[in-house]
Amino acid sequence: MIYRKDINGLRAIAVLAVMLFHFDFYFSRGGFIGVDVFFVITGYLMTGIIFTDIEKKKFNLLNFYISRLTRIVPALSFLCFILIFFGFFLLSPLDYETLGKHVSGSIRFISNDMFWRESGYFDKNSFEKWLLHTWSLSLEFQFYFIYPIVIIVLKRFISLKLIKILIIIGASCGYLFSIYASHIWPNPSYYLLPTRYWEMLVGGIAYLYPLKLKNKINRVYLESLGLILILISCFFLSKNILWPGYFSILPVLGCFIFIQANNHNSFFTSNIIFQKLGSWSYSIYLWHWPIVVYIYYYSLENIYNYYGFIISIFFGFLSYNYIEKIKINRSLNNFKDYLKFKPFYFIIILTILGSFIKFEQGFLKLAPDNYQKLVNLSKQSPLRDQCHISDYQYPENSCEYFGKDITWAALGDSHVVEIAYALAERLKNKNLGIKHFSFSGCPPSYGEDNKFHKCSKWYNESVKYIANNKKIKNVLLNHRFTYYVMAELSKKNKNSHNSQKETMKVLERIDSVILYLASKKEKVYVYYPIPTLPIHINKLIDQTYKKKLNLSEIKSSTLNWYLDDNRYIIEHFNNSEFPKNVYLLKPQEKLCDEKFCYAIKNNEPYYYDSNHPSSTFGAPKLVDLINIEN
Repeated sequence: MIYRKDINGLRAIAVLAVMLFHFDFYFSRGGFIGVDVFFVITGYLMTGIIFTDIEKKKFNLLNFYISRLTRIVPALSFLCFILIFFGFFLLSPLDYETLGKHVSGSIRFISNDMFWRESGYFDKNSFEKWLLHTWSLSLEFQFYFIYPIVIIVLKRFISLKLIKILIIIGASCGYLFSIYASHIWPNPSYYLLPTRYWEMLVGGIAYLYPLKLKNKINRVYLESLGLILILISCFFLSKNILWPGYFSILPVLGCFIFIQANNHNSFFTSNIIFQKLGSWSYSIYLWHWPIVVYIYYYSLENIYNYYGFIISIFFGFLSYNYIEKIKINRSLNNFKDYLKFKPFYFIIILTILGSFIKFEQGFLKLAPDNYQKLVNLSKQSPLRDQCHISDYQYPENSCEYFGKDITWAALGDSHVVEIAYALAERLKNKNLGIKHFSFSGCPPSYGEDNKFHKCSKWYNESVKYIANNKKIKNVLLNHRFTYYVMAELSKKNKNSHNSQKETMKVLERIDSVILYLASKKEKVYVYYPIPTLPIHINKLIDQTYKKKLNLSEIKSSTLNWYLDDNRYIIEHFNNSEFPKNVYLLKPQEKLCDEKFCYAIKNNEPYYYDSNHPSSTFGAPKLVDLINIEN
């Protein structure tokens, strides 16, 4: 293909947008759209390679894959090796274990599937994942793998002309599906190919149906329009918008228009700075995110974001010149040639190494005994992955455990999971069981529709299922109530009328579900807010150990701070007149004393992260507040 300086410059714009967003430059609220620009460029280039060779009847599928691996694997492998080496000395065992898992997934190009199952892209804990950004590389490689196969198969039955039309139809259908899926399955929609492939097909359309503009002025106008759409997306969209959804068409269309302008001597992108950044863009992209995570991991000041931005470019320059430019033989003609293909070995070695680190729990056994003990006791419910959901599920399909006589139900968000498990452990002695209803990040949504939250339909159906199930006598209800109240308060000034009005609506939703269940069931147990930690408990253990302080007892906050931080819910519950069969439970009676709340006490970790109670000690202590005998 003819080298296009304008597309190389567009790569620079894309990587700069992503960097500005990740290094938290306030004016780049939508900089994540840089990845969408990369996807369109990928589609353009891959379509060009595939169709050009097919038309010349010289396309070789295996050589196509080899070419892609040669382009991607060396720089990615080098980054993974560096992270593994320094992570051994700098990371806590559990963080190192997670890094091993992510290395193994990234080098096999399945990290997008792995990351969506862990959390949303914009969640705060994403800043603890050193290889989160490789989700886009995995998605692109999945496209590389599938796209040529589909074209080759179709070519056997229909003409290339009709295939080109099908690509237009596929892109259109993909966009419509991404709009729908982003509302129903926001996390997987962000990460996975079925809702992203259309962006790459749009790039393919730009190649297959090029505009032939002879007038240079028209090229400049068209290029400017494309850039404007990209920049509007970068500076005016935000992570609060469902993505990819309606608005994803803006950067994709902007990139499409820019490519169609075909302005080789662009004032915007042909300058030497953008050309260099475009050439280094892949390596810059690889290195910038670990630097972002490093700044977050060590809680460095904001000024380090500026340093990190510059260092990312420098590392990208080094990686491009000394890793990407290493010549690897792509002409593999026989079995011996394939045995000499180095990227295969990089993939195998890193897969084994990452899996070994994961298997060894980040070499936890090398840590001191008391450290190992606390980490091993900071456990989540063994049924969390099986029973806790993040997408719609029929209520009747919810988990039931452990006794055969299901007389209890547990309802809420992720903060009810471990409590439900601990309660079920107590109930099984009486051969009683519990039915588990929990949805990730789900606020009390009784009476609302899915416009309010993606869990609302599930929540309403679950509440009605519990209410109408005559076998269920008692209900345990817990949400991270304060989180949802503070989310409303933070939307506007805390003292604004509208914000206070929205807060009242949150409290009304809480009351409505409690009152409705109380009218149908014998007993309803509701927890006051559970104290939270300032950071993940493993980091708290790390910090305490490094300071050579006592690990057997670690304070999380003062009791007064807990009471003040949760005052909206505490005051509301204190002043509410619920029926006599509603029991309000106070976690501070078990997790705090007269002055402090604790993360660890008497060598017992009460949490398994920064806010969820551990299934070993925290949740059982909270269950102690329930009078099961009566």
